Amino acid sequence: MSVADALRERLSEAVARAADVERELADSDTARDAKRLAELAREHHRLAAVVETNRRMERAERELVDARDLATTDDAELAAEARAEVERLEAEVAELERALRPLLIPRDPLDDRPCIVEIRAGTGGDEAALFAADLFRMYTRYVERRGWRVEPISISEGTLGGIKEAVFKVDGTGPFGALRHESGVHRVQRVPATEAQGRIHTSAATVAVLPEAEEIDLKIDEKDLRIDVFRSSGPGGQSVNTTDSAVRITHIPTGVVVSQQDQKSQLQNKIKAMEILRARLLDRMIAEREAERARLRRSQVSTGDRSAKIRTYNFPQSRVTDHRIGFTSHDIDAVMNGELAPLIEALQLADVEERLADD
Repeated sequence: MSVADALRERLSEAVARAADVERELADSDTARDAKRLAELAREHHRLAAVVETNRRMERAERELVDARDLATTDDAELAAEARAEVERLEAEVAELERALRPLLIPRDPLDDRPCIVEIRAGTGGDEAALFAADLFRMYTRYVERRGWRVEPISISEGTLGGIKEAVFKVDGTGPFGALRHESGVHRVQRVPATEAQGRIHTSAATVAVLPEAEEIDLKIDEKDLRIDVFRSSGPGGQSVNTTDSAVRITHIPTGVVVSQQDQKSQLQNKIKAMEILRARLLDRMIAEREAERARLRRSQVSTGDRSAKIRTYNFPQSRVTDHRIGFTSHDIDAVMNGELAPLIEALQLADVEERLADD
């Protein structure tokens, strides 16, 4: 089945489903079931956009048929006007089809969740730590533009203002869906501030984006955990470095280890460490699922492969290139200032195209 045929089939199913949802919402039994009512309301909200876009596209297609008929008339002036209308309507139909594509792909329920972002300096010493700090600022500014909130969990500072590691939570509705494709190796090419000869260096940082995990997502048995406490190191508030407030939790079956020492008490550190542990374990489950799906796909837009080089930031040429989809921006300053919307939307659209083609 072609992408166009798959799109039409999904569209027909979505319009039919929208009618079913409206009937269920009008049913008195539904009104007595608060949970079902909320689920249907969310589905109705999503499908309403599909129905409205489809209505506009059907109208444009009818007008296009009429305009094409007029374009063959013997009246030269009328035919010219009709040809111009054909051109306009063809562009409108194409735009509406593009708008429908993401609406017709079933959303991953995790997409609406908050997420935890982990940034770590890779190869490149101090320059890699500076780049990690740049990525932290880039994502923070993007999040602020979206009206979401950044909650720092753990920041390990390097020298010269760099960051060895930054772990933070992005709170709001939709962060994971927007940022999930940012996971992977980010590479930077530029002249470091410490380079006296003006030579271009290549450094890297890794990014992992984890969906916030809820208790119902996975059950963690207490007997599978080893919890160690120790004295915090580095800068901190009063009493932070004088008590055993830092916490290290090891999930024995998987070997996943989480350490947390940035909070003021052992209890707060344990709560934050468990939050990160749940997110990492859920991420492992997603990565396994995505890796299997990616085996049958043309690219790895949404895999959990953290070792894949996904993007290069070339400062001398003011160029940012995402290697998975061939997307290039020639305004690196805007990208580093958090203007990520065009890039993120291109990644989401590429994922939609692949999923449609796979069906």
